[in-house]
Amino acid sequence: MFNFLTQRLGIDLGTTYILVYVPEKGVVLREPSVVAVSSDNKILAVGDEAKEMIGRTPDDITAFQPMKDGVVADYHVTEAMLRYYISKALGKWNVFKPEVMISVPAGVTSAEKRAVIEAAMKAGAKTAQVVKEPILAAIGAGIPIQEARGHMIVDIGGGTTDVAVISLGGIVASKSVKVAGNKLQHSIADYIKKEYNLIVGDKMAEDIKITVGSAIEMPDEEELSMTVKGRDNLTGLPRSIEFKTNEVVKAIRHDLREMVQTIRDVLQETPPELSADIIDNGIIMSGGSSMLRNLQELVYRRTGVKATLANDALYCVAKGTGEALTHLDTYKKAITTKR
Repeated sequence: MFNFLTQRLGIDLGTTYILVYVPEKGVVLREPSVVAVSSDNKILAVGDEAKEMIGRTPDDITAFQPMKDGVVADYHVTEAMLRYYISKALGKWNVFKPEVMISVPAGVTSAEKRAVIEAAMKAGAKTAQVVKEPILAAIGAGIPIQEARGHMIVDIGGGTTDVAVISLGGIVASKSVKVAGNKLQHSIADYIKKEYNLIVGDKMAEDIKITVGSAIEMPDEEELSMTVKGRDNLTGLPRSIEFKTNEVVKAIRHDLREMVQTIRDVLQETPPELSADIIDNGIIMSGGSSMLRNLQELVYRRTGVKATLANDALYCVAKGTGEALTHLDTYKKAITTKR
């Protein structure tokens, strides 16, 4: 019999951000997947506080992301991070262990799945389920995944781009590549270093992507620009430059080509009947990095299939965990349960 005292939590375990969803309350927490660790392996800060430390710490403190490309890169730190977020989401007076559902990339291995489950259990979960991100993103985007119709979801986060065709509650064709938001930021930083001899940090690269970034070149009169600050690679002194949209397009062109090729590969693997459905339904895009300006237009130009940004694209995976937790029986086939 279901224990009404048991709390349920959905966790979008992203490379860049962690979102925690509580059924009937919604997203209760969104913080960076960053942990600050001392040289003697003590956890000093997690989330927003730790992100503020990136690039600003003394030698004996390291601020880093324990998730790499959507999977656990540092087990001990991921466990500590999950414990912090679970207790923060539940509140200090909660004494019951929660049932947790966690998102993982489509291309995850069984060993990587086990690592996520074990980290969640050690972090205080009563049970832990892992579900592939495209399934959760599709549920969160309001796609009726149980229908005998093909739906394509493209979920672009910080670490991975997950592309999947879903029909009858299961994944028919899918592919996951480790090219997403973080890779775009690295490419922008590399371009600025090469073209301007200016070294910029991850935070500045992220600001450039969000503020003036675009997937396709814009007419000169519509181009956006911003002041970029960094350290001169030759003199070592602080310096600033003006950086424009079309330069961002040049910087990230190769990465975008790889993302679009992944979508094309999955379309080519899709059975003809489902391909016809996808032409009718279009491609649904979710995840923070899918909000890059003109990305839907680029996908349409390269595939011939209309692409649409999901409502609340940033929260689709988290909302999907909440919806799946609330209607476990409905989504049973789409979910793999492991203790």
